[in-house]
Amino acid sequence: MKLRPIVLAALLFVGLPLASSYPQVGISVNVAPPVLPVYEQPPCPVEGYIWTPGYWGWGAGDYYWVPGVWVAPPSVGLLWTPPWWGWNNGAYVFNQGYWGPTVGFYGGINYGYGYSGNGYWGGRWEGNAFRYNTAVTRVNNTVIHNTYVDRNVVNKQVNANRASFNGPNGVKAEPTAEQKAAAERKTPPTSQQLARQEAASKDKNLQASVNKGHPNSDAIKSFNKSEGAGQGKGEAIGAAGGAAKGENKTGNMAERNPQRTGAGKAGASENKLKTGNQGNRGNMGGNQAKMHTGKMPGPVGHPGQPHAMNQMSHNPQMGGKHPQMGGGNRPAPKGQPQGKKKPNKP
Repeated sequence: MKLRPIVLAALLFVGLPLASSYPQVGISVNVAPPVLPVYEQPPCPVEGYIWTPGYWGWGAGDYYWVPGVWVAPPSVGLLWTPPWWGWNNGAYVFNQGYWGPTVGFYGGINYGYGYSGNGYWGGRWEGNAFRYNTAVTRVNNTVIHNTYVDRNVVNKQVNANRASFNGPNGVKAEPTAEQKAAAERKTPPTSQQLARQEAASKDKNLQASVNKGHPNSDAIKSFNKSEGAGQGKGEAIGAAGGAAKGENKTGNMAERNPQRTGAGKAGASENKLKTGNQGNRGNMGGNQAKMHTGKMPGPVGHPGQPHAMNQMSHNPQMGGKHPQMGGGNRPAPKGQPQGKKKPNKP
């Protein structure tokens, strides 16, 4: 059956009780999206990333799979509410995902890896640090040690099927009062997420008409390799320092969160930098400025691609700003000798 969109309007979601109120181009389709494919979650590459599960998008008369990815949140303390499809007024309506201090309603869809259909159990914020529940989340243990294990999340699973939509023959769930409130405090997807969705829509191997609703692991790996987003392939953001090209600048996680730097050795090294060789502080400041303002590898944007607001410029907590270090040789304090001159030397 050829898939046909029956409604495409900028304000489609206005007045629909289950649809998102986030201003966007809404999509309504008369054919249900395919089931969720089974795939392996790549390990989280650096501290501070949040897992955003894969989902079915719609474009050019076809469903396409947007593979899951680790993403740097717009600011500390925010969690991701995945996008979802819901049956409404005789059509399947797409609800865009968003960031917020709490996870909202995402149709009761069981996306796995902590998204059991209600809330997120793959990790939690503790102050400025994000801790990962390795009972349901994979992390790179060589760089991430801020973890815990809670196997009780299995009991929080809303459903065990692979249905990708809310409605008849799919998942049956209704938003709670808390989830409705979460939708009122939403932050849009980042520019990296929007660019990734756009790229997925143009990848033929991810289109349902090509993969019959079952994108294989090779197609997903190929897409992730080409995009490089959140896979630890040179797009170092968060703890690795700097921000991805065209992305919200998160700064250096270790500097933003002192408790992550580790005890003893890291602190000692930092003190040495602060107290040693004051004459080179100017160079250090210059290098630091380059590290925070220089372009970093990341997902490539697309012409005409919408960009999310840059939350970092308004959030000093995530902006990664540091005291200005100054430059040049510092004069000796008053009362201290300036250094002895050798005899018979000017």
